[in-house]
Amino acid sequence: MEASPPPAVRARGLTKRYGDLTAVDRLDLEVAPHEVLALLGPNGAGKTTTVRMIATLERPTAGTLQVCGHDVATDADAVRRSIALTGQFAALEDNLTAAENLTLVARLRGHPRSAAARLVDELVERFQIGDFRNSLVKQVSGGQRRRVDLAASLVTRPDLLVLDEPTTGLDPRSRQIVWSTVRELVADGITLLLTTQYLEEADVLADRIVLIDRGCAVASGTPAELKGAIGEQRVDVAPTDPGSVDQLASILAERFELEVDRERRSISIPAPGEASDLAVVAALVRDSGIEVEEVALRRPTLDDAFLALTGHEPTTGADEHDDEPEGAAA
Repeated sequence: MEASPPPAVRARGLTKRYGDLTAVDRLDLEVAPHEVLALLGPNGAGKTTTVRMIATLERPTAGTLQVCGHDVATDADAVRRSIALTGQFAALEDNLTAAENLTLVARLRGHPRSAAARLVDELVERFQIGDFRNSLVKQVSGGQRRRVDLAASLVTRPDLLVLDEPTTGLDPRSRQIVWSTVRELVADGITLLLTTQYLEEADVLADRIVLIDRGCAVASGTPAELKGAIGEQRVDVAPTDPGSVDQLASILAERFELEVDRERRSISIPAPGEASDLAVVAALVRDSGIEVEEVALRRPTLDDAFLALTGHEPTTGADEHDDEPEGAAA
């Protein structure tokens, strides 16, 4: 009977400090073979520092970390042979074409010239690079650069592919293209560790999510489990006139418990029981004579889960993706 393969990542009490700053704080993390796990958190949560330790670019201050069965402290070379890393910024040579970048990586990874040429052709087709394969990397879009970077990560098939915020700064169309490419890799059985600050990205791509905040793991589970843990669906009512929010809330409060968000001009009613029948709420709104933009049944989102589990809303921003202090070792 064959032994089960080791976890792609197993961290216990993983900690990284930079002076008085604790970037990662006693993190327990496990990624199963063929799993897609998302590390989800705001800027500064510790995602990139965790990735850098997994990739042997940083040494843990405390705790243990094994990657594909190899200890990062004692067998770093084996770890590096087992993984591929795509960081937040494309690691490409601007003055080479897309195809030349892929050829360079293939040759550096030991492929003979003819084998490298065949491999580049395969990667160009797989990642839809054909239209710009002969364009200088500095002349293509951010989404196209990201596709070349992903292709370069698969010049050799890794046991674990690590994507550190792969779509930060991309426009929505480019983000969708990258998502489609990632789904193809997952369908081929790649084990994937994904860090992201985009809640939608984790929801779309991940089998399981570990939510981290201020260096600590605060929750884990499937997207459905995290959303389900914070309650049932709700009915949202949005008056057209911001000045009508309190008046409509007073009417609905006679029948339901509710929450009022005046900034967003929204009234939210827990949906179990009578409120789950939209017709009941809609009838009360109609009888009030107050014009509304929307009466909608809404399930919990990862935004809701994040707020409930961390006590604050997620923050994003392409200018703040480094959770290490200035001057940290590379």
